[in-house]
Amino acid sequence: MSQIPSLVEFLRQSGTQLRIFDMGRRVSKMSPETFNKVEQAQIVYPSPFMHHAWIALLMWNPKLKDQNVVWFLKLPLDEQGYLVQAARDDFMNRLLQNISSMLEEGNNEKKDALQDNPFSFKPEQEKMAIFHAHATLAIGQPASQYYEHAQQYFDGQLGFDQWQVLGYQGIADLVVRHESGRNSDILTKAIDKLPNEPYEVLCTCLENIEPDYKLFAALSKRMQASLQAKDTSAYNVAAQIRAISNGRDEDAKRDLLLEVLKTEHAKEAEVLAAIATRCSNSLRYPELLKPYLECLATGKSGQVGFSRILADLMFMPDLRALILHTFRDPDRSDELTAAIGQMFGGNMG
Repeated sequence: MSQIPSLVEFLRQSGTQLRIFDMGRRVSKMSPETFNKVEQAQIVYPSPFMHHAWIALLMWNPKLKDQNVVWFLKLPLDEQGYLVQAARDDFMNRLLQNISSMLEEGNNEKKDALQDNPFSFKPEQEKMAIFHAHATLAIGQPASQYYEHAQQYFDGQLGFDQWQVLGYQGIADLVVRHESGRNSDILTKAIDKLPNEPYEVLCTCLENIEPDYKLFAALSKRMQASLQAKDTSAYNVAAQIRAISNGRDEDAKRDLLLEVLKTEHAKEAEVLAAIATRCSNSLRYPELLKPYLECLATGKSGQVGFSRILADLMFMPDLRALILHTFRDPDRSDELTAAIGQMFGGNMG
């Protein structure tokens, strides 16, 4: 470890309050203690995505909560999943240099500290809405102006056909605040009544929370029905995979994913990507991993999709071992054998 202070230590020394969120596969809280261990290469990054740690740091002065500062950082990981120390040091050096220059100029606003920093990134709009919902809740600020309207809509007060005027931020606020008041009950009762369009948007938000038993059961029931319907789109299936992905009932989740792999949707790129990016924990079950790899090998995303998804999954050490074990299965199909051969032959797309 270099003499450069860790980011967590540096921020704490400045007297700021700090919350850290993972912004990779989903938006989720991470303790400063965990990230500090990641920084010092004591542990691997818990949820790598595309070989990087994607994080948001929310900082505020307890006396000035409305003047918070947010940094979005994308930091590279090595082949074992540890933070690349040279990149971390480079980031800190740039940060300290910027802050030093700002102080000399008499401007100590933290929002300028990441100017021209190659490790900063701008999240997509969907993730920004979820992050904003998490941030306001963490600081104790009220939800957005769209929250109450979303609450009324999902409670059936406006009519479920009146979804066109819903704001995404309001849905994000409602989902993130699902443990407040009647919100979880409101969402649970709405699941089987929602048109596909608002339901799919709701699903993309639900991946960022851990639904309670009743909400997960309602999601599962609708998903089972949609898998049997003839007019269900691949996008709809992918959205529902995202909705159940963070549920606690691993057995029920695995069974639902197995059902998906038996349908025609199992060859669609968005469905295969949803399973890989949101349900990687479920792929640790060999009875799911093998059929998934078979579908991926014959999927519509082709060899490029196969190689890219596997490169990301195999970045996680425990999954890498399981995938390599499955690759050696003598009962694998010819299609899977060919896809493996092309991937390791250097054709990564």
